[in-house]
Amino acid sequence: MIEATRDIATADGAMETFLCHPERGGPHPAVLLLMDAPGIREELRDMTRRLASVGYYVMLPNLYYRAGRDSMFGPEVLTHGSAEHQRMRAIRTKMTIPPVMADIGAMLAFLAGEAAAKPGPIGAHGYCMSGPYALAAAARYPDRVAACASFYGTWLVSDAAESPHLTFAKGRAELYISCAEHDELAPLPMVEELRGHFARSGAQGEIELQPGVHHGFAFPGRWCYDKPAAERHWERLIALYRRRLG
Repeated sequence: MIEATRDIATADGAMETFLCHPERGGPHPAVLLLMDAPGIREELRDMTRRLASVGYYVMLPNLYYRAGRDSMFGPEVLTHGSAEHQRMRAIRTKMTIPPVMADIGAMLAFLAGEAAAKPGPIGAHGYCMSGPYALAAAARYPDRVAACASFYGTWLVSDAAESPHLTFAKGRAELYISCAEHDELAPLPMVEELRGHFARSGAQGEIELQPGVHHGFAFPGRWCYDKPAAERHWERLIALYRRRLG
């Protein structure tokens, strides 16, 4: 495997991005792995490596880069009320969809110069706070994003003008939305409302509810890690990318 950490130039600075792709057989279809709220850590780098190992050029950007180089956090970030958790929340609560879409545009421009990345359609998937970002990317860049997934995405239906449920009909990507049965950030009534919006939009794809699991189930480092559901998440994601990206 080939790994590198590169700075991608954006309108707001340098976005530190972890890159990983196979050593042989390139160029490879590009995939954006968008982080959850606790931010960049080795757990996410390992997930990047796992996806790259099956034939993809995977980009893991630090979406908190506007807050500086120290916008990565220790294990205490997962403890609500800790100093690291409060520091993360101070950054997270200022984020909105438009600047992240600009960041994705910068990543697409970067890909044009990468010989190891195959030109053409890309995939994008996000966890937690980035579920909405992935869905927004499919709508914002319909000519590039051909496959998109959200795993326990937060607040997918809201009164906001940028609510993810309003984006379904704007893209051409196949969408996969995976929700946890126990999730305060996407409770079951919201999931059912989301299903209705999805069906009426005519979008391609599915919404799947994972029974008995909690928000964060795909991360091995979390208390709520559920191995069967986590492996199902990999199965669904890789199958989606195989169908749409090759």
